[in-house]
Amino acid sequence: MRGYTAKKGNRYYAVIYEGVDPATGKERRRWYPAGTRKTDAEKLVTELVKRHNDGEYRAPDKVTLGQYLTERWLPAQRSQLKATTFHSYESNIRLHVLPTLGKVPLGRLAPEDLDALYGRLLESGRRNKSGDGPGLSPGSVRYVHRILRKALGDAVRKGTLNRNPASLADPPKRSTSTRREGEMRVWTSAQLQTFLASLDGERLAPAFVLAAHTGMRRGEVAGLRWADVDLDAKLIHVRQNAVVVNYDVRLTDVKTSHGRRTIDVNDDVVRALQGWRRKQAEERLLLGAGYADHDLVFARADGALTHPELLSSTFERMIGRSGLPRIRLHDVRHTHATLLLKAGVPIKVVSERLGHATASFTLDVYGWVLPGMQAEAAAVFSRLMAAPTTADERQADSPMAGPAS
Repeated sequence: MRGYTAKKGNRYYAVIYEGVDPATGKERRRWYPAGTRKTDAEKLVTELVKRHNDGEYRAPDKVTLGQYLTERWLPAQRSQLKATTFHSYESNIRLHVLPTLGKVPLGRLAPEDLDALYGRLLESGRRNKSGDGPGLSPGSVRYVHRILRKALGDAVRKGTLNRNPASLADPPKRSTSTRREGEMRVWTSAQLQTFLASLDGERLAPAFVLAAHTGMRRGEVAGLRWADVDLDAKLIHVRQNAVVVNYDVRLTDVKTSHGRRTIDVNDDVVRALQGWRRKQAEERLLLGAGYADHDLVFARADGALTHPELLSSTFERMIGRSGLPRIRLHDVRHTHATLLLKAGVPIKVVSERLGHATASFTLDVYGWVLPGMQAEAAAVFSRLMAAPTTADERQADSPMAGPAS
């Protein structure tokens, strides 16, 4: 086998000579898109020729990207992924990939096709009744890119594709600190206090108290069991999660070491949970045998699992009643983190409370909080330097000072 590079318009291609077609007597050449750089096309030619010489070359199937994703790749992923992850992959492909690139032949998919897709998603990626809407966030578009990179990488690994175009595409850059701040909305401590004070009479008030004081995710709050609550020691053990798949809710174990964690709580949370346990005992007594006891802390009045979406909708209703700036329930988690960081709590401690994999991830998410903290640190140091000291204190602080006699 031999090959060469060719250029059409502003794109380069790797052209592979596959011999003479015995049926027509014509020479066969297959063109592979390689992007806008000649060096990439040259590398692809070398790679394809080597794979042919090693007996690994395989002509691409006449299948579209949509057919590959929905008929081959996704079905194979169902048994490999958690139900929530599989549903996320399927919905992102259906909503964001298939309408634009579904009919593109898999073997002709170019990095520029993916770049154009990402640009379109950033501009008008959210679907509404009219068929378009505002753009997706850079993080959401990067997630679509990761799905495609994995799917196309699997196609390369199994010989369906000869090169992964997603590896040459350019997804949006990771959000800067300014963008991070814009993507999340948080309350001040005074606003959070106002919200908590407005919860009187709300059945699920203790759930929001717990979320505000711990930064727990809504699924972790909904899935919490009494067996994982130690009010005497003031500890909450996060071991179970309520996940939503196509609006159906199910309980799953928290399997990652960082997600499976223990959170210290204060007296406010202890009092809220004690009062809630008494109320739940009354509901259990009222229903008798009709109460389905699953040991869930924030169960419905009949003992059944509370849907996480109910927590979100109740939260939105409570905000409307309080007159506070609108934020998402998940932003209460962000509020918990930012208030702790601004108060000087070490980022490692905040990361552990939130269940993040690393403190560096926490820093990446909440780094926009730090500039203000730097200014506060400078002011504190300035006050330390301005504080009067005695001659004995200066002598004791001197690095040349010896041990006291």
